[in-house]
Amino acid sequence: MSYTLEEFAADCRDALKADSGPAGIEAVRKHVEKALRDPDLVETYLPEDCDQERRVLYEDPELKFCICAHVYQGPKEGFPHDHGPTWAIYGQAAGETEMTDWEIVQPADGDNPALVKQTRSYSLKPGDAHAYPAGAVHAPLRNGPTRLIRIEGQNTDNLTRTPIKAA
Repeated sequence: MSYTLEEFAADCRDALKADSGPAGIEAVRKHVEKALRDPDLVETYLPEDCDQERRVLYEDPELKFCICAHVYQGPKEGFPHDHGPTWAIYGQAAGETEMTDWEIVQPADGDNPALVKQTRSYSLKPGDAHAYPAGAVHAPLRNGPTRLIRIEGQNTDNLTRTPIKAA
């Protein structure tokens, strides 16, 4: 039987209601891995021919977390960024993402962006899910078509993020 979006959202909600801290986020990460293993869920919500790079599939009215589908048709380079005051989980469904983590070496100040330096790079392959706590700076690089599920502690469309620039 397929893992439905409704079950996925309920599992995430239950995990975060039980613990809104690191243990709850880790439980949500495991639910993302479960969702990534379900071909019906992936094909339904992350179809290869999707023409939208980002779609919010579910936003919890009480806890404010959201489940997003990201489908990239070709290469795409992301720049160093954080998710403002919230956390995020990236779950790779198809393709591969090279992720680079960055460390803030000079905080943002007024109109001046935070300056960051690279700390490590690693690949997210199908089935991998990685959690980023609030304030974690990272940058994705996609060399070809990719599909992923991203969970955000709050919808980042509605948040102010730190301006960031590589040092």
